[in-house]
Amino acid sequence: MSSSHTTTSDPHHARRWLILAVIGIAQLMVVLDATIVNIALPSAQEALGFSDANRQWVVTAYALAFGSLLLLGGRIGDLIGRKRVFVVGLIGFAVASALGGAAQSFGMLVFARALQGAFGALLAPAALSLLTTTFTDPAERGRAFGVFGAIAGSGAAIGLLLGGVLTEYLSWRWCLYVNLLFAIPAALGGLALLHEQAHPDKPRIDIPGTLTSGLGLFALVFGFAKAESDGWGAGITIGFLVAAVVLLGAFVALQTRVANPLLPLHVVKDRDRGGAYIAMGITGAGMFGVFLFLTYYLQQTLGFSPVETGLAFLPLSFAIMLTATMATAKLMPRFGHKALVVPGMAMSAIAMAWLAQVGVDSSYATHVLPPLVLMGLGLGLVFAPGMSIATVGVAKTEAGIASAMVNTTQQVGGSIGTALLSTLFASAVSGYIADNGPQAAEAAAVHGYTTAFWWSAGIFALGTILSALLMTSGVKELDPHAEPVLAH
Repeated sequence: MSSSHTTTSDPHHARRWLILAVIGIAQLMVVLDATIVNIALPSAQEALGFSDANRQWVVTAYALAFGSLLLLGGRIGDLIGRKRVFVVGLIGFAVASALGGAAQSFGMLVFARALQGAFGALLAPAALSLLTTTFTDPAERGRAFGVFGAIAGSGAAIGLLLGGVLTEYLSWRWCLYVNLLFAIPAALGGLALLHEQAHPDKPRIDIPGTLTSGLGLFALVFGFAKAESDGWGAGITIGFLVAAVVLLGAFVALQTRVANPLLPLHVVKDRDRGGAYIAMGITGAGMFGVFLFLTYYLQQTLGFSPVETGLAFLPLSFAIMLTATMATAKLMPRFGHKALVVPGMAMSAIAMAWLAQVGVDSSYATHVLPPLVLMGLGLGLVFAPGMSIATVGVAKTEAGIASAMVNTTQQVGGSIGTALLSTLFASAVSGYIADNGPQAAEAAAVHGYTTAFWWSAGIFALGTILSALLMTSGVKELDPHAEPVLAH
């Protein structure tokens, strides 16, 4: 079957740009949720009366469910059909968001967040794999992944603005209710536009692989969460991180022995695909320094309101959109992915080092805005090509698990970044106060922020080196003789 024949005769493929709009809405909702809830936390804490120590669980509950179930969610989409999983994920996320918005207790809010994470683990891989299997023409694939990468990269910054507006002018509850405005139209669009196509062989779920990967990823994310709150030397931190290493090691060993592995290892052994997964994970870790500590700096040091803070991040979003849409549509077909990802990582490292020069009396226009724009330009060169190359060339029956690996590496990278940079921040602040006295609290906080920025710069520098070593040069294209794969 030729590509042109498929494009003209199949109504599913003919509506591929509408499908992209639906997938984009779903992706924006998932990415927004990473930051929009953080803005609402102080107000939610005041309304529901939970302690500072418990506050982290509103974030951690989502991360634990999402991170530990992603591989299973991706594989379920491969096996039973991505349309079904996509729509179920959207509806479930909407219900969980409504439950969280209506929460009258801390426990109910945490349960709703965990439920959001579980349905997000179904939704996120399904969205990316639908994109992968819908757009098979190299030129169109480039444009589609540019749009998707722009949403993935800029959504967190948009979430800060939207969260600030909703919290300041409506209520913290609307930071959860707003997901219904994304999920319901996307679910209706998915039902109308997508065709279902289940796995032709109906293989069984890899139960041992599911258990070891799910428990291993849970232990890994939980271990990093405890490192942030209890310290790296705490027994519970060490115990969970050791358990994660053992369980994930057992998972890898099992994948070489079972007939239908949860994660076929050839998916990650490809140099470019494996390099893309590592790049996405490192980006997840390094970006944490921007979104958390720069938010604190803008609000606590420069005195920005939540809405002003959100507006301050918009140049980052616009810069990401600019390079992400150009990267896969125009630059990658000409120069290849490595020629974009490596400079993008380097630009991000330089931007973080530049941001580390801020002080107590710095201004936004001269000290924050320029590195923020440079950061956005660099991230756009990483996100869209990284997501595209992480999923190109996989069999249609493995697109879901390949997509799940993108989300898994980002989630694990974010957890590592959260724990590592928070610990370094706290150590820098306490050390500065010990040397200069409690009257230097404001300067100590800025010293903590700049320490985190320097370490983020180091993380991106590591990403630059690893991407240069792992990825191959040249243009990696879809096989023009392969039968096109339609979204299912």
